[in-house]
Amino acid sequence: MRPSIPNSAPLIIPRALLSRLMRLYDYPHPLLRGRVIRGYDRPHALRTARMCAAVAAELGHDGERVRQYQIACLLHDLGRAGLDRQLFGKIWSWAKAHGIPTRPREWRAIHPQTVYGRETEAFLKRYRKGLEADGIAVTTWAKEQVEMRLGYARRLARRLRAVRSSIKKMGIRWEPWMQRVMLYYYYPEKLAKARPWVKQLAEVLVACEQFEAYSNQRRGRDYYARKKETILEAFAYLDKLEQEGILSSEVMKALKHLAAVGTFDGIIAEARGRRLTPQEAALLRRMER
Repeated sequence: MRPSIPNSAPLIIPRALLSRLMRLYDYPHPLLRGRVIRGYDRPHALRTARMCAAVAAELGHDGERVRQYQIACLLHDLGRAGLDRQLFGKIWSWAKAHGIPTRPREWRAIHPQTVYGRETEAFLKRYRKGLEADGIAVTTWAKEQVEMRLGYARRLARRLRAVRSSIKKMGIRWEPWMQRVMLYYYYPEKLAKARPWVKQLAEVLVACEQFEAYSNQRRGRDYYARKKETILEAFAYLDKLEQEGILSSEVMKALKHLAAVGTFDGIIAEARGRRLTPQEAALLRRMER
């Protein structure tokens, strides 16, 4: 029996556990002793995880699996713990302005000679002079900001190892599939032989994370030099991912259905920092037609 459709995307773990998980994003500043870099955009992680749980339930996944899945989704950006907003923004705005790919699979499509997993090193070797010519010093700290995108699998694994004991103390049973779904957006090839339900949850995370990101005013400004968020652009990108085979029609159908019945209205408004306009609400209501 399919679970009933929620009228809001819920947090299904205790708030106390949420607070402890979010603290895992804190990172000691490498340049300023005693300073901690607070995890970037924790609300993004929370909104994404709430959406993911709603879509997973709509697709028929059982309660315990959805609970574990929501925990994985809450930590999906852990590989970016320590993100330096100013430096990260400079590097990737520069890359975007020069038409340089910013995701591992896109990098390998253009530079197939790159050794798998060494995209960060290839980027820095090829573009170090260009970055420095534009005033971006290629320091060890700058290299980490590059790795947060082009070397995400490596950095995520490193951060998960660092917090493994903390996760265990929270009473969480961490399973390999939880890390795998976190990698799908950048490394879809890693799930080529995954069990169907793992692949589906990975797709749900990509769909919800991108839907939230395209609605997120702060992330749009800091990550993408974007000045305006639109629902049409969000779904246009999701449709593109479906055409590329990253998202399945089943996941898109579930996401659009929940958007149409109002499940995500509050989350989108939170991400925007304002209420939805009547036009935006009407567009969402038509989403599954």
